[in-house]
Amino acid sequence: MQKVVVIGAGPAGLTAAYELLKKSKKYDVIVLEENNILGGISRTVEYKGNRMDIGGHRFFSKDDEVNRWWNNLMPLQGKPSYDDIIIKRDVELNPNGPNPETEDVVMLKRRRVSRIYYKRKFFDYPVKMNLNTILNMGLFTTIEAGLSYLWSVVRKLPESSLENFYINRFGRKLYSMFFEGYTEKLWGRHPRDISADWGAQRVKGLSIVAILKDILGKLMPFKPKTVETSLIEEFSYPKYGPGQLWNTAAEQIEQMGGKIIKNAKVTSFVCKDKHINKVVYSENGKERKVEADIVISSMPLKDLIAGMPDTPENIREIAQGLPYRDFVTVGLLLSRLNLKNKTKLQTLNNIVPDCWIYVQDVGVKLGRIQIFNNWSPYMVAKPEESVWIGLEYFCREGDKMWNMNDEKWQEFGVAELLKMGVISSADEVKDSHVERVIKAYPAYFDTYKDIDKLIDFLNDFDNLYCVGRNGQHRYNNMDHSMATSFMAVKHILGETDDKKAIWQVNTEKTYHESKAEK
Repeated sequence: MQKVVVIGAGPAGLTAAYELLKKSKKYDVIVLEENNILGGISRTVEYKGNRMDIGGHRFFSKDDEVNRWWNNLMPLQGKPSYDDIIIKRDVELNPNGPNPETEDVVMLKRRRVSRIYYKRKFFDYPVKMNLNTILNMGLFTTIEAGLSYLWSVVRKLPESSLENFYINRFGRKLYSMFFEGYTEKLWGRHPRDISADWGAQRVKGLSIVAILKDILGKLMPFKPKTVETSLIEEFSYPKYGPGQLWNTAAEQIEQMGGKIIKNAKVTSFVCKDKHINKVVYSENGKERKVEADIVISSMPLKDLIAGMPDTPENIREIAQGLPYRDFVTVGLLLSRLNLKNKTKLQTLNNIVPDCWIYVQDVGVKLGRIQIFNNWSPYMVAKPEESVWIGLEYFCREGDKMWNMNDEKWQEFGVAELLKMGVISSADEVKDSHVERVIKAYPAYFDTYKDIDKLIDFLNDFDNLYCVGRNGQHRYNNMDHSMATSFMAVKHILGETDDKKAIWQVNTEKTYHESKAEK
């Protein structure tokens, strides 16, 4: 049997291990995971019966293979679960709180509501030119935004930066209101200093024109066959968060004969003639080596190259210069939110229906607010009497914000919520929990401009496959990360001879966006 070492037990790593074991009996698969929890950034963290989705993960994809994979592991529940009556029934059936160990492993159908909170007003996300936007902005600002957009249509800027990318699609006025400050908050860099590649990958075809087409299409008797990912209105979601799916995948991997080792940090490699012979890792302080015929890596490119001997200096410099944005989530258990549900959507306790609230105000450091009750009522121990939220902050490992202790983080988050009017009193906070995630977001500046040289170097290794978000230093969604593993497995099994296709997932504007909506 060929020995396959998979580095990382996030979506990409677990998908690769699962696919190899399911499709062939000739592979001995071992997964090395640095942490003691599975799922990578798609994990679910439990704190006193309350669950946190790190970063928020909608289960929606235009890739049929991804959808089949999800549905095979976790069947979709028959009825929509955002219905207020169903939520109340769920609470009555679980008087002692949720218990994922004794309940069915299913996906729930959720309504996707994400809005922008800007100057104490809610705007649609993505921004829509509708009556709500006009009333919030005022007539003068709306006219200014409209004229600015028309000017951007007439005078296109060279897309040499993320700033120009946004201006070309939304106009300078809307860019200055909703993109400039938030982007700098997210990345710690002004959009003029960030590659347009990030916008091309994340925003894809989204623009004022796409938004107007979406609005008009919904008024037509025949619905459009395509939809931009950012405009979807429903998504699936595991009952107890994304970690439930990845734990289920891990169980099946082990049932098929695979091995998963937690707390196993890969530190270096034994290589010869562009071939990895052994993977060296540290497990609970002890150095261990494992032979490898094939290596599938989802570890950060910076760390991968650092562990490779005899790497050319220019390649090592590119890898070391690749930037990341780190991430802190402050979970707050509240008695109530000081935000009125003025929508027509029913919610338990009449809280606002948003899964995410994007905070565009530059007067606070807060980037997004997750309302876990709205992702799934099972994420909250007592959803009928508590609101469980996550405050998302973007920082850099080792900086002043990152190094704040948990008590300071709670004080900081509460102070910002009070400033924004999201809560009316600090007494409404019942409890808190802080989670830190390193290398959460691969960034598109500094040596990223030379990443093609790094990719060419890695592709020369005949038994190495780089997959996933950090494995490719690409800001992929979960489904894209899985798709890179599908491609890697197909190459390993001889179903395709194009190894470069693994790196091409989610690089084209039309990828996933042009497929017919099922």
